[in-house]
Amino acid sequence: MIQIIPAIDIIDGKCVRLTQGDYSQKVIYNEDPLEVAKRFENIGIIRLHLVDLDGAKKGEVVNWRVLEKIASKTKLSIDFGGGLKNDASIETVFNSGADLATIGSLAVKEPEVVFGWLKKYGAGRIMLGADVKNENISIGGWLESTETNVIDFIKTNFSEGITNIFCTDISKDGLLQGPSVELYKKIINAVPELKLIASGGASQMKDVYELEKIGCGGVIIGKAIYEGRITIDELRNYIKC
Repeated sequence: MIQIIPAIDIIDGKCVRLTQGDYSQKVIYNEDPLEVAKRFENIGIIRLHLVDLDGAKKGEVVNWRVLEKIASKTKLSIDFGGGLKNDASIETVFNSGADLATIGSLAVKEPEVVFGWLKKYGAGRIMLGADVKNENISIGGWLESTETNVIDFIKTNFSEGITNIFCTDISKDGLLQGPSVELYKKIINAVPELKLIASGGASQMKDVYELEKIGCGGVIIGKAIYEGRITIDELRNYIKC
């Protein structure tokens, strides 16, 4: 069974979703992220993907109090990303209750810093986010394209010991048009030992089953849940199978 990982994106302390990372296309789904997190926990979800969108934009962690609140009032295992650029930020995230720190742009710009964290905190506490456009890595909140191929990027980081890796196809994110199955197949074929986490595009339960079939280890789902395309009952039934 594939692990279901709901996403909670935070702006101004509220649960929101963007479309393709565009801050101007913001929809507020709930004023209280803790309420949302508890709803997930109550149906058997054990993992949460928490994204500090203010932090991603500012380049430093902003919504650590939201993390602290959810971590202290639920038993969810939380991976937290957005604005992690230095030792102080990663310490803030871990001290606030995150189990994993999610790293994106920094892994491209300053990989040695990330590899240092890997040695310091262990592979179980670092998560790599590979944001992709046309099979190349994008950074800086998806605004900056690179010529780094996603498979090369994942291979390099996997060889350094990073095993928690998720991949988001920017062209699919928030559009509810289905995930990038062919891209994920390529990655899994290239690094078969990796339990890849798919992110972006999942819009119905058949997408979850398809990702499970090709060998993904997990799937991050956001907008499809908040807009009722994938219902809480469907998630509960899947988890209980």
